[in-house]
Amino acid sequence: MPSWNSRGLRGSMLEESINFTNEKYRQEKLALVQKIPTPITPMEIDKQKHHITLAYFEQKSTVDYIGNVQGVPVCFDAKECATDTFPIQNIHEHQMNFMEEFEQQQGIAFLIIYFSRADLYYYVPYRDVRKFWDRAKNGGRKSFRREELDEENIIKVNNQVFIHYLENISADLNRRQ
Repeated sequence: MPSWNSRGLRGSMLEESINFTNEKYRQEKLALVQKIPTPITPMEIDKQKHHITLAYFEQKSTVDYIGNVQGVPVCFDAKECATDTFPIQNIHEHQMNFMEEFEQQQGIAFLIIYFSRADLYYYVPYRDVRKFWDRAKNGGRKSFRREELDEENIIKVNNQVFIHYLENISADLNRRQ
């Protein structure tokens, strides 16, 4: 059994909190956002334990979540960072391409990043992600610091489970108009 500190479980609490939040949003009829599973092909199966022991990814995933918030299409990826510096390499080119195309279709793309040392969640709009991505691609820093993010994009958290990102989407929409 993997330890709780293993790479495979990193971010699982973040994902569980977002899943809980999305279910609450669905129940309240505020949004319909779903986790997008990464398609895998099992190679080896432990038939006694009914576990997949070896598999490979069928294709590159896009983002973790996609849905609709009161008529506005949204997509986002959830990332966790143990320090105050987020490596750009944690965002894949195919994810950047998907988010760019999503925004071109009048959707809103963003990241939710949990900075665990600071115990803060940030809404990072695609335009900011693109700025950091381009800076890295043009020979600049290969990461960005939490201090570079707009403090207005800190996500409120209730009961240490409910990550209330709809307020951040609303503020983002207002900035775009």
